[in-house]
Amino acid sequence: MKKIMAGLAVGALLFSMAGSVFAKNNQEKMVDVNFMSYNIHHGVGLDENLDLERIADVIKDADIDVIGIQEVDRFYGERSDFQDQAKELADMLNYHYVYGANLDLPPEEGQDQNRQYGIGILSKYPIIDSEHQKLDSFGNEQRGLLYAKINIKGVHVNFYNTHLGLSAEERMSQVQEIAAFKETKNNPSVLVGDLNAEPDSEEFQQLLANGNFVDTFADISDSNTFPVINPTARIDYILTSPDVAASNQEVIYSEASDHLPIKSTLSFKKH
Repeated sequence: MKKIMAGLAVGALLFSMAGSVFAKNNQEKMVDVNFMSYNIHHGVGLDENLDLERIADVIKDADIDVIGIQEVDRFYGERSDFQDQAKELADMLNYHYVYGANLDLPPEEGQDQNRQYGIGILSKYPIIDSEHQKLDSFGNEQRGLLYAKINIKGVHVNFYNTHLGLSAEERMSQVQEIAAFKETKNNPSVLVGDLNAEPDSEEFQQLLANGNFVDTFADISDSNTFPVINPTARIDYILTSPDVAASNQEVIYSEASDHLPIKSTLSFKKH
């Protein structure tokens, strides 16, 4: 009887150890990354002061790994001291970056560089490919989609950043273009941006359906992002392909811009 009991005990121990190893191996196959979307209003806060360091501090304090930023100046003008803002933020954070100029205008008098305004991607992890595509803007302010393939601990993530137009007509066309572009890439995918559309809008619902995206903040209360003081609209988003899990969704309070940044931890399967 003692031998049987001892055998059972050893078997239970081995089963427990095997379960722990299995759980550990499963855990090791998941890669968790903090993502953010932030319309930085060319670095100008509610106090109307230009301060890129405040933007960098928001990103650092939230422990962000990958971020899509919108309303980013590059040698644009005096309002941003002719800064190359994506590069300066990347330097402050020691991150990789890519930039997409939605507007590309001739230099201001006395300047050598074109005046540019657009969107950027900053990443702690290497960016191994990128592309900027202009979106149909119906003669209004030019909009675009910035794509980057990011190598995150061996997982290649397709990351998209955008800032859509002000009219529903523009946005409907733009979300169709985004969905078509995404079809040319493999999962996993993440799309962030200022979409200028609320969750119940037809164009946003079309983006979810045609782009096969999941809204990571769909079940999160108090997720409005604009304006900063008493926000009444949810127009900033983090969307993912269905194979990506989301947790720790958060709207971060900061007066460094006229939008509130949003953050989510995304989990990717490592094959």
